[in-house]
Amino acid sequence: MDSLRRKPSFVQRFVRSLIIRKQKKVHYGQIVPIEDVEKVIDLAKVVVRLPCVCRKVTLGKDVRYCFGISAPLKGVLDEFPDLTRDFEVLSPEQAKSSFREFDEKGLVHSVWTFKSPFIGGICNCDCDCLAYQMSFDHNIPMFFKAEYVAVTDRDLCTGCKDCKSFCQYGAITYSAFNNKCSVDPQRCYGCGVCRTVCPNEAISLTEREKPGVVSV
Repeated sequence: MDSLRRKPSFVQRFVRSLIIRKQKKVHYGQIVPIEDVEKVIDLAKVVVRLPCVCRKVTLGKDVRYCFGISAPLKGVLDEFPDLTRDFEVLSPEQAKSSFREFDEKGLVHSVWTFKSPFIGGICNCDCDCLAYQMSFDHNIPMFFKAEYVAVTDRDLCTGCKDCKSFCQYGAITYSAFNNKCSVDPQRCYGCGVCRTVCPNEAISLTEREKPGVVSV
């Protein structure tokens, strides 16, 4: 990727477009809030928890942030034989409980296709995620934004800034003038984890295409 940055800008744009076009056909993601995660889990025949390939590559750690959804994961993970052992088959309620814990930790949920448009996995992402790094460090988007954006209730917001520290996309700003936080809908990915940390329930999600919301 560093070599790509040294290429002329038109070459960079062309290469990025090729990568993105290919990924959308094979393995692409979308950010989703916890409510949509639970809907997907309810539709799944099998939910399997497994080690995260991204963290294995970026950190060398075996952390179980990824979930297979009715997908033949052993075939998908043939290149990572050490990760295909000891799969955990979970009940829907066990899976939902795990996602709620990740929500409280500020991990962003994302659904992923294996041969689009079929969802084969759900991940819990942060800056150690390869898709996150490709999207924000190398400007090669690996996932769509959610169908929602976060909004703050100015009457309930006390300006504690907890939500700002939780946001992985830099979408929340704080104004010392009125001691309030606000969300930039253009930067917001609609993950909804900022709601979890707000002590006053001042944040909610609204449809991205709703009148008055800037769509990107």
